[in-house]
Amino acid sequence: MDEQELGHYRLKRLLGEGGFGQVYEAWDSKLQRTIAIKRLKPQLLSSRPDNLLDEARLAASLRHPCFVRIFSIEGDSAQQSIVMEFVDGCTLREAGKSGPMSEESVLDIVAQVADAMREAHAARLIHGDIKPANLMLEASGKVRIMDFGLARKIDPQATESVVFDQTEGTIAYLAPELMMGSTLSAQSDVYSLGVVMYELLTGTRPFSHLSGLALAAAHIQSSSGLWPFPAETSAGVVALVRAMTARQVEDRLPSMQAVQEAALRLRHPSPAAEAPAAPAGADAALWFGRNKVRIAMVVAGLALALALAAGLGGVLRGGGLGDWYQRNDPFFSEATAMQTGLTALKTFERPESLDLAVRSFSAILAHDPNHAGAAAGLSFAYCFKQTSERRDDAWLKRADASAQLAIKLNPQLALGYAAQAIVRSGQRRLPEALTLAEHALRLDPLNWFGLIAKSNVLTRARRFAESEHTLREAIKLYPADHVLQDLLGTMFYEQGQFQNAEQAFRRSITLQPDTVNSYANLSLALQRQNRMDESLQVLQQGLQVRPTGDLYTNLGNALFNRADYVGAAEAFERAVAPPFASHSDYLRWANLGDTLRWIPGREDESRKAYRQALGILKPLVAEAPGDPTLQSRMGLYEARLGERAPALEHTRRAVEMRADDANLRFRAVMAYELLGERDRALAELAAARQRGYPVHLINAEPDLIGLRRDPRYFDSTTESDK
Repeated sequence: MDEQELGHYRLKRLLGEGGFGQVYEAWDSKLQRTIAIKRLKPQLLSSRPDNLLDEARLAASLRHPCFVRIFSIEGDSAQQSIVMEFVDGCTLREAGKSGPMSEESVLDIVAQVADAMREAHAARLIHGDIKPANLMLEASGKVRIMDFGLARKIDPQATESVVFDQTEGTIAYLAPELMMGSTLSAQSDVYSLGVVMYELLTGTRPFSHLSGLALAAAHIQSSSGLWPFPAETSAGVVALVRAMTARQVEDRLPSMQAVQEAALRLRHPSPAAEAPAAPAGADAALWFGRNKVRIAMVVAGLALALALAAGLGGVLRGGGLGDWYQRNDPFFSEATAMQTGLTALKTFERPESLDLAVRSFSAILAHDPNHAGAAAGLSFAYCFKQTSERRDDAWLKRADASAQLAIKLNPQLALGYAAQAIVRSGQRRLPEALTLAEHALRLDPLNWFGLIAKSNVLTRARRFAESEHTLREAIKLYPADHVLQDLLGTMFYEQGQFQNAEQAFRRSITLQPDTVNSYANLSLALQRQNRMDESLQVLQQGLQVRPTGDLYTNLGNALFNRADYVGAAEAFERAVAPPFASHSDYLRWANLGDTLRWIPGREDESRKAYRQALGILKPLVAEAPGDPTLQSRMGLYEARLGERAPALEHTRRAVEMRADDANLRFRAVMAYELLGERDRALAELAAARQRGYPVHLINAEPDLIGLRRDPRYFDSTTESDK
């Protein structure tokens, strides 16, 4: 690049670029020295610019020679730069490209970093982003620590903070408890340094084949005790890595001082440092006598540890320590908690993600009850809980209250209106929901939550052309987002475009392999194309990722269509049993009722399942009498139970409300046939086929055996295909 002037600094070559800005080698003409200048992105400074100065002061206060010195901050509110020491060397990421390092080199590096971080932790400062790209290695072997406090505390939404779609970013070195909602701690830095140590020893990071949420899940769910090491790695070094990367915080080395001491002992072993082994037989008494002081100290330490564990356990169970920590945690960051919550919302199909979102936003509101963004985020979390495995109408009421609070606190916050739009959609108030979503996008046209709210409402309102346009534009903005692909697939599915739906759901799985909703949706799209074997394979894959009620429901449907009623009943029973049981999912109970009625001796259970479904449906219909899907299902379940008059009325209303819906017309076929209205059933069958309802699903329905034997059946199906 051509040299540029920045005051009395002359920018020379570009050294690197990250989420927070660009770093240049520069010449200080006043002091006649080479320095480095980090030019920060303007958007990092727009919300809380004082944070930059605060963090720079904190980093500048550290005196350890491993920390890169900060000289000054230059610029104004529109463009600011950090002037710092120039380090001539390469990052550990670059150094590691040549393969694994020797144990001696790795232990030297770890000991240096731990010694420096010991000083930082003593000053109550947490790095939060220790990784090879932030550690420089000089030719002399000296390690320098960069980006202290910046990647986490200026603006996590604009940096390499906990962003799950990265391939090799911060998440690869992030402690599991942080991904579960805990705040930064000294031991989270210990974990990160342990992962760095593992990568330097082996030449690759743990789970290098994974990225995004799959990578996060691997760190959360697995144990470093299973990480493979080269055969020549010494047992002591392996033990140190595992002690630093223990999944549970209480099992991890407690401090950087402990890490440093362990690394130095391994680097410079001393015979006296190793405890002698106890001999067997007659010499045992002599050994214990010589070592009784050491044994007494170990036992005393163990007793103290157990006592502390018991005491803290009682506090934790009572909530006291957690409450105290939330109120007094010196490392709590509203910005970090906000980013953690918003990221968790984007994986809302995971119950643990929703719990993490609720904890994050609640923690912010505990610190600042007037935080509009946290109130809006909490509204989204409650909305998603209402549609999750743990669905309950109470969640929607809580979501409504939180959205109202967010808008009251900040009428210009797009996230608040997007949250309110999702609430109104859940309440089936679609016109109002669309108005709110569009208002959110006027405030922030790029808002992801506003885009999903608008597309969801448009699809539910069957305004498919507008929904597709919204989704296509959103995908241009967020091409790696799997949720948008799911919404696109759902939009196609609702129109009967099952091949297009299949492609969208497959793209979603490619983008996020552990998104079980996409497996469930894909299986349905395949069933509609009469590709039952493929559908079953997809369901098995999804169940291996994570069992859910939706997957078991779709498995039941696939088995039912193959006339495996016993297997289907078992799948549907799993869908309505804990932990997937729901007091508001009428469809699962109806599926169970449909299946049990074909199994000898289980007719009474079938009727109970239908009554359970109707009991859930009736208040929903009372709240939304204009919803044709609810009217249609009411009519079908009443027909199953022989309740003729209400069944006919609900079926008639449903067809009048939405005559173009193939699924709804087919349910009318079923209701009329069950009620002995064969002429009406045949007419509705022709209408359903004309609108694309698959023949193979008609042929698989056991309740239509009599209708299929009617001479007019062939006419009603073939005529509609012309």
